[in-house]
Amino acid sequence: MEELFSKETLEYQLRTREIAQKYIKPVALELDLDQTYPWEIVKRLQDAGLMGVWIPKEYGGHGRGVMDLCVVVEELSRACGGLGVGFAVNALGSFPIILGGTEEQKQKYLPDVAAGKKLVAFGLSEKVAGSDAGSLICRACKEGNDYVLNGEKKWNTNGNAASIYTIYASTDPNKGGRGISAFIVEKGTYGFSVPKLEDKLGIRAIGVAELLFENCRIPENQLLGGTEGRGFMNAMMTLDRARPGVAAQAVGLAQGALDLTLEFVTNSNLNNATVSSSQGIQFMLSDMATQVEAARRLTYTAAQAIDANAKGVSKLAAMSKLFASDTAMRVTSMAVEIFGELGILRDTGIEKYFRDAKITQIYEGTNQVQRLVIGRTLLKEAASKA
Repeated sequence: MEELFSKETLEYQLRTREIAQKYIKPVALELDLDQTYPWEIVKRLQDAGLMGVWIPKEYGGHGRGVMDLCVVVEELSRACGGLGVGFAVNALGSFPIILGGTEEQKQKYLPDVAAGKKLVAFGLSEKVAGSDAGSLICRACKEGNDYVLNGEKKWNTNGNAASIYTIYASTDPNKGGRGISAFIVEKGTYGFSVPKLEDKLGIRAIGVAELLFENCRIPENQLLGGTEGRGFMNAMMTLDRARPGVAAQAVGLAQGALDLTLEFVTNSNLNNATVSSSQGIQFMLSDMATQVEAARRLTYTAAQAIDANAKGVSKLAAMSKLFASDTAMRVTSMAVEIFGELGILRDTGIEKYFRDAKITQIYEGTNQVQRLVIGRTLLKEAASKA
């Protein structure tokens, strides 16, 4: 795959790989155990000029798009899945502004995100509105020159660390999805709090938080795009661009698990022979490597299509997220099996890949939702040809 990368993409990959292997991998288990936000790693990514890879140049970024975002996310996730999603969610949170913000909003918020000075989070899901994003309970009511937000958001990655939040709320409940609007909320706004951090199975180095809005008053110039009712479409467009990032996280996790497994089997002995000499083990390794490479190709195909403004990116994005995350679970599960009883011990590090991989099948649209997206698109395509 690297032979197909541009010179610039290879540079991002090598720069990220150095940080991941030198500074992330040695502390990944410690960060997982302590659940301590890795600000030191964020600073290294900032110093390396990687925080604004996907943001247009006119707003202080590199203008490199989804492809290079995925390359960085894969390398980070190869060392730690938590760090991978911690980086990727800045794209998830800033894509709404890039896609639908006013010029004033872009100039105000994107440069700080591009420079790594501020992290950004994405607030769509709620307790009763996860996969059904059109059923939001969070409300935003216009009062004079402000909007007043009331409600809560769940599963907000970087929710405790972000300074900027893109939040979706209903401004007209009678219109369902067409009544959803998006807002930019800043940390410290009166009536906005982060009351809870979740204790999670995986990606434990990165905080996932509950957000609470209690008569939270937001100036009308923080209505994303300056127009009500565009939130649902903005969220769907954002997810189309963000899902390959989840796929890249899954690919990185699968590759990291394969790397560690290859190291284990070549250095371990069983009955006076290396474990790697077992034909059964070689079959498993072959399947793992083939699935990882297939997932990688599909992920980067989706990313390239998005950067090229190709048609049908929703289907490709869903396919990449579905296939790569299912691959991550298969590969990490096989890795744990190859490690045997050592596979369930924290010290080996392999069980962390398994735990980190699971969430990739769930967030940014469960894999059942991805299958719905793919299936409905296929049927529409077939109908249009009939």
